[in-house]
Amino acid sequence: MLLYRLGPEGFYAATDPEGDLRFLHSDPFGTQAGGWDFGRKVPEGRRTPMVPVRPSKIVGVGRNYRAHAAELDNPMPKEPLLFLKAPSSLIGPNAPVVLPPESSRVDFEGEIAVVLRDRACRISPEEARSSILGVTCACDVTARDLQRSDATFARGKSLDTFCPLGPAIAITADRDRDLEDLEVTTRVNGEERQRGHVRSMEWGILQLISYISTFMTLEPGDVVLTGTPQGVGPLAPSDRLEVEVSGVGILENPVELWQGG
Repeated sequence: MLLYRLGPEGFYAATDPEGDLRFLHSDPFGTQAGGWDFGRKVPEGRRTPMVPVRPSKIVGVGRNYRAHAAELDNPMPKEPLLFLKAPSSLIGPNAPVVLPPESSRVDFEGEIAVVLRDRACRISPEEARSSILGVTCACDVTARDLQRSDATFARGKSLDTFCPLGPAIAITADRDRDLEDLEVTTRVNGEERQRGHVRSMEWGILQLISYISTFMTLEPGDVVLTGTPQGVGPLAPSDRLEVEVSGVGILENPVELWQGG
């Protein structure tokens, strides 16, 4: 089942058991997916996906794939390396990633993003199963030069347009197999640049949710970026960025140079 947030109003819509996209009359964060109330079919002309969720926070996980840590000559941390990415960096499908004048090196980092359904505070990995609404595609766009010059990741990770997310949330609540067989692929101008599987993560999705909830309460709609695999690289104006996650679809964004104003 796929959950969309459609423009321009931001109404939720979801695929029903027959695969038809219908407006959703239920609150996807207040009602279990199996009990959702579907409305009429979404007309073809109304199928413009927006950012699928508006989180109170975006929690990133650094160096969760050993090969990625190695390609940047970074040591592997002993525990998950957490950082926050500003919600103002969010953009939806087909919105441009804007390269700012303050950075000379902006990299793509395709990732599996996890969306919370329930409030999570100091929960166990087992309890984390039911706290997850689903997964979506994300790109943790990073001003690499700013990241390397700062003691924290905040500036290099949080510029406007630096968190493409979407196009839909694949509902995985209470289904372990959907969290254990996920793959993320990143393409630039149609060329594959990254491919990673959850099996290659140092810390799995349920471990991460449990760990993060120990240090900060996760609220419904919050997003966790689970790390990027090997193959990150720079973006250039006129590039076309694609991130694909199993069962979700493809998140596409053009890349533009900041024009001022």
